[in-house]
Amino acid sequence: MSSSLFTPIKLAGREFANRIVISPMCQYSAENGNANDWHMMHLGMLSNSGASLMILEATAVEAIGRITPGDLGLYSDDNEAALGKVLAALRRYGTAQIGVQISHAGRKASAQSPWEGGRSLPAGQGDWQSIAPSAIPFAESWPSPRPFEAEDFKRVRDGFVATAKRAARLGFDALELHGAHGYLLHSFLSPLANHREDAYGGDFEGRTRFPLEVFDAVREVWPSDRPLGVRISASDWAEGGWTIEESVTFAKILKERGCDFIDCSSGGVTLGIKIPTSPGYQVPFAAQVKREAGIPTMAVGLIVEPKQAERIVAKGEADMVALARTVLDEPHWGWRAARELGGEIAFPPQYARAAPALWPGHSFREDSSVMD
Repeated sequence: MSSSLFTPIKLAGREFANRIVISPMCQYSAENGNANDWHMMHLGMLSNSGASLMILEATAVEAIGRITPGDLGLYSDDNEAALGKVLAALRRYGTAQIGVQISHAGRKASAQSPWEGGRSLPAGQGDWQSIAPSAIPFAESWPSPRPFEAEDFKRVRDGFVATAKRAARLGFDALELHGAHGYLLHSFLSPLANHREDAYGGDFEGRTRFPLEVFDAVREVWPSDRPLGVRISASDWAEGGWTIEESVTFAKILKERGCDFIDCSSGGVTLGIKIPTSPGYQVPFAAQVKREAGIPTMAVGLIVEPKQAERIVAKGEADMVALARTVLDEPHWGWRAARELGGEIAFPPQYARAAPALWPGHSFREDSSVMD
């Protein structure tokens, strides 16, 4: 029986060999937004994971849109040149097609890296003024962001457009707008973060206005033969927050405007919300958006085992599965999935000798009794 996970899929004008995606994962290791040797190592490893698509980490559209001083950026010529060197190596040696997630951190900007504590940067220690739809801090200990003014709407929208143009020029195969996890676009969508009383707040139409303006502006410059998608937090998991029903309606509107896929995550708009995590806990969001909005979806969140990923795709709950910490723990997860599910993946020729047909160690691994 053929594997659903290893069935090709076409989005826009691109065909992807299987349904495995490397999810964007912030590394907090750039220098003034510039990719460096760490990105070469990290992305080089994952570009040969067996996934058909690898989406680079949240990449800022302006310097104050970085989460931390170490965030990747694509807002300057230096950023573009540095990332171009990494991409050249990935294309030469990797097997995955490459996408990028472009983002603005909004009120969650000016923060420490996770290993430094993940809190707001202390005043006078490299911090900067964050911006958001309303002057509502991300957490009690965080400073209040400056509310968006008229010039901010144009500057940020233009920043997304300029970054999308740079991404197209670099030859990325797919582009994803980050509208999740409490960052800027999500904070406009969520009633928990957006208390504006003008045309960009209030009801659903007002709260979705700016994210849709950004999407439309990017859609205008992003090549139509390369997928353009949006990552959303399908639910805030909180009373009075953004809901799955609103996500379905939002996805329908995005589809009408030329969106090619929805990447369904959840949460992140505020601290202290308890999310009932369990294997595949966010898959129902992807399933509902796919079913009710009629748009391809990516499922994320504690997708760990190949048979679990196979079931998600085979049952039609999502079109693709996006893996993050799963592949940090097991960089060649796709190789194992192919063995277990009877799929085929592209091996870099330097590693082909480790393929099941050429290395008897696979049978020893699967029969541990031979080592007793």
